[in-house]
Amino acid sequence: MKLIHDVQEMQQTALALRRQGKRISFVPTMGFLHEGHASLLREGRRQGDVLVLSIFVNPTQFGPTEDLDRYPRNLAGDCALAEACGTDIVFAPTAAAMYPPGFQTTVSLGPLTAPLCGASRPGHFNGVAVVVTKLFGIVQPDIALFGKKDFQQLAVIRRMTADLNLPVEIIGMPIVREPDGLAMSSRNSYLSPEERQQALCLYRALLAVRELFERGETSAELLLTAARAQIGATSAAVIDYLELRDGITLEPVAQAINGTLLALAVKIGSTRLIDNTVLGEEL
Repeated sequence: MKLIHDVQEMQQTALALRRQGKRISFVPTMGFLHEGHASLLREGRRQGDVLVLSIFVNPTQFGPTEDLDRYPRNLAGDCALAEACGTDIVFAPTAAAMYPPGFQTTVSLGPLTAPLCGASRPGHFNGVAVVVTKLFGIVQPDIALFGKKDFQQLAVIRRMTADLNLPVEIIGMPIVREPDGLAMSSRNSYLSPEERQQALCLYRALLAVRELFERGETSAELLLTAARAQIGATSAAVIDYLELRDGITLEPVAQAINGTLLALAVKIGSTRLIDNTVLGEEL
């Protein structure tokens, strides 16, 4: 496995691989890898000739009061996991290399970014869009794999890739959960043991809505009331958003159907966690 820090070296390596007819699979991450990332890498290994992982904590997608400085980092551990999954190249650039002096280009996004995390984190998806576009230009992938836990991010990247005619196939991968149901996240490392147990209210909220929907309830108001009751039973939990949305357009819905998205963001102490489920699909 090769570790590359230099942007130009990564790009030239990728272009050379493309000239050789190699199919490049790409998994972009912010590092501090867990089994969720590993599932993306294993699928990327299966689908491509060359597997590239990027590790870059992107400053432009963090707000001024968010956790950029304390975001967990462990390059050595990440490289060990990546190598075990069959990764060929780890690309780990610096912020100075990705955003050199004078950098000023942005990507303008549309209505998909307005609700949910877009409303809670102004500018977040603009930062995501810029860095993903840059990474696609540097790594030159044929396919890129993203987790469905960041459902809105995946929707935005799919839309951007299609709208800008970027020659990359976007693959969404299922949420990977701990045995007790908590969605795997790098930010779970922030949780104290007590908060870790309290965080299970997110999963219980998803289960409550899914159970009601499977029994025939479709009223968004009643489904969301059931979810709020699960989260409200945990004193440390503060809801950022809890919404039922169209699974494609992310427009609000009054009645749930198969394919409706239940998305939530909840603070447990000082840690903001997100999760989601698509009704009618496996959890």
